[in-house]
Order: sequence, then structure tokens, then C-alpha cells
Amino acid sequence: MTISIITTTFNSAGTVKDTLDCIKQQTHDEIEHIIIDGLSKDSTLDIIKEYPHVAKVVSEKDKGIYDAMNKGLSIANGEVIGILNSDDIYVNKDVLAKVAEVFADENIDVCYADLQYVHQQDLNKVIRTWKSGKLRSRSFYRGWMPPHPTVFVRRKVYDKVGNFNLTLKSAADYELMIRIFVKNHFKVHYLPEIIVKMRAGGMSNASLSHRLRANKEDREAWKINGLQPKFYTLYLKPIRKITQFFKR
Repeated sequence: MTISIITTTFNSAGTVKDTLDCIKQQTHDEIEHIIIDGLSKDSTLDIIKEYPHVAKVVSEKDKGIYDAMNKGLSIANGEVIGILNSDDIYVNKDVLAKVAEVFADENIDVCYADLQYVHQQDLNKVIRTWKSGKLRSRSFYRGWMPPHPTVFVRRKVYDKVGNFNLTLKSAADYELMIRIFVKNHFKVHYLPEIIVKMRAGGMSNASLSHRLRANKEDREAWKINGLQPKFYTLYLKPIRKITQFFKR
């Protein structure tokens, strides 16, 4: 089973080597690693050239990270697709092998797991832990969502629901997951372990103004899909993050 991993980069020289190393070291032997670069001006592309395991590199101007991800989805050939950004890593060399074991069950369409936010300069310094827990029928209505870097999806799911909606700037991943987890009835599997370390930071959490914009886009994500969240749904979504600081 081929697993395609899409990595988006833009001036990522400071972190991309960690990402490339963690893919190179995976024990699963059928990996298509795709790099979508936004015309980096630093040494990102030179670093990538040092890794022959990378199957495809596209470097051209894009309309943002979700546009870059869509480019990756359009050229991915794997039966299963995951997205690992250039400041994220898999926690060990067996992550993709475990994912492949999950998808050995042909009834499984989507797999997700747990994630740790770590310090920018120290990947062993944990800031908070996102333990997803099992998906329930009303989970999304209670402010739940899985960490996007841990989500693996069969190609046929994207073929049915489509790619990222570029009208959204910070909530395109949330909107796509509403399509996958709420609007459609795909068979989902929870892998109850931490598989990704993500460097802390992020567009939707960078400031109050970003958080307010993200909340507005979250509401739009439901509306786009013809769905109505509960009055408390989008208030619970950021509150859930607070509890992550107390988990290790």
C-alpha cells in the first residue's frame, strides 16, 4: 500500500530537514513524499535535493498553504494520503507502518491519532498534548475535531468530497473535516497514540484578531455544508485547547 505524504514549504530551511529525516527513516517501504514549495528564497530547495527519497517537488507561486496542499492532492498517487508540514515530524520510524496496518482493513476510510505541540527549538519540550479520543456521533457539535496532521484519508474520500476550500483562509482544514467526518458517513478509525510533534504556533492562534477571524470562518465552514452548529459549538472548540496544557 502506497502512502502519499504531502509537505508544503516556504522558506523552511530551519525546520524542513527534521521533516525530511522523519519520512526518510520510516519503516513502511511504500511512501510517496511530495514537496509543494512556494518559491522559497532560502536554502529549502537545496536541502530537499539532498533527500533522494522525495518523489516529487513542485516549486511555484501559490495562493497560500491550502492551495499548496490542493496541488499536492492533485498529483498524489497513493491509496492513502497524509499531510505533514515542514515544521512537523512523526514521533518515530514506525508511524506510517502503523497507519498502513489500520488501512489494511478495506472498510476503513479515515484514520486519525494524537498530537503534541512542542517548543520551536526543542522538539522534546512538550507544551501541550492533543489527545483526540474516539469520534462520537455528536463530537463535532461539541467543539471536537482531530488534529489535522494526524489525519490520513483514502484517495477515494477526496475524490468524493473534494479538496480544500480556498475561500477560507484559516479554517479550510476544519471545513474539509466537517465534510469528511460530519456530512458523509465514512468509516473512521482512531489510533490512540501520539504520532506527530508540531512546533507551537499557528495562524489561527497567533493573536486575538486571528482567533476572532478563525471563529467567523468556523461558522462559515458549517454554513457552506448546509449544517447548523449548536449555539455552544464554536465556543467549546477553543476551550477544548485549554485542557491540552494539562495532558502529557
